Amino acid sequence: MPAQIIDGKKISESIQAEIAKEVSQLKKERGITPGLAAILAGENEASKIYVRNKETACKKAGMFAEQHTLPVTVTEEELLHLIYTLNHDPNIHSILVQLPLPKQIEEQKILEALLPEKDVDGFHPINMGNLLIGRPTVAPCTPMGIIKILEAIDCKIEGKDAVVLGRSNIVGKPTALLLMQRHATVTICHTRTQNLPEKVRRADIVIAAMGHAQTVKGDWIKKGAVVIDVGINRLPDGKLTGDVEFEEAKKNASFITPVPGGVGPMTIAMLLWNTLQAAKRSAA
Repeated sequence: MPAQIIDGKKISESIQAEIAKEVSQLKKERGITPGLAAILAGENEASKIYVRNKETACKKAGMFAEQHTLPVTVTEEELLHLIYTLNHDPNIHSILVQLPLPKQIEEQKILEALLPEKDVDGFHPINMGNLLIGRPTVAPCTPMGIIKILEAIDCKIEGKDAVVLGRSNIVGKPTALLLMQRHATVTICHTRTQNLPEKVRRADIVIAAMGHAQTVKGDWIKKGAVVIDVGINRLPDGKLTGDVEFEEAKKNASFITPVPGGVGPMTIAMLLWNTLQAAKRSAA
């Protein structure tokens, strides 16, 4: 029986509707409107689209959103000054620094300048460290979106063998940590992993986040496995595809995310979630 296709957009819309209710309640009871500031430096077209979509979603949920667009020539000092200002603005609860940044900017230095509690992406070393040791923290949006997908399809994580393909600080590592917190047995694989097909074939849950088109072949997927494809790759004909060979993989999987329409919408939902939680913390 072919896999059920996971509708990430539908799950995301359901979560965003719940967030909108909580935002309305927070406004009514505490007079607080969750606020997000997005910083966009340079002329990266994909980044412009991402930021615009995130800003639209915030406003739809009843949140306050503002965008700070900076030229590609912006200096590190100018960017740090903006972050300092936003860190001390009581109406801004979350700050998004859209990556990549212009080449003259040291990315890590900028991320570390954010107040950890306003770091909506969860990339600050303090947030990542708290995630590592299992303390409450701001978790990265895409990994949290993956967990929400698994919960939405009633996938039992505890005791399952999970393979995470990719070891980035943005997706791979934090996803592995979130799965371990939920008592999965996790194997992290990457481009230098030996016997990769055998490792994937043992997995009940496969998270593909390597950034290479259709690397994961359909016959690698164990019968009944859940496949979450985080990859977004553009083929020579212009079509988008994931890291998984979708048509073949869905013959073996029980559930699988499409690309696009799977994990992407969940990332935006979790951005709103993190902003709402930041506003709640400020109210407390």
